[in-house]
Amino acid sequence: MAKKGAKVERSQVNSSQPYEVKYLADKLGVSSQAITGAKRATGSSDRKDIEAYLKNKQSKSKK
Repeated sequence: MAKKGAKVERSQVNSSQPYEVKYLADKLGVSSQAITGAKRATGSSDRKDIEAYLKNKQSKSKK
């Protein structure tokens, strides 16, 4: 980690950074729009919240 400069928040997903959204979308096997929708639905930018929401949503759709 850098000792100087801006602190990078790794636990958050910044929607204005397309590479962050694309990385998470690829990781979870969903679209970038699904990531944005999950952020809106949870009201959070926390990666864990978004991942949990999408995994829960995918498991419900498989039933």
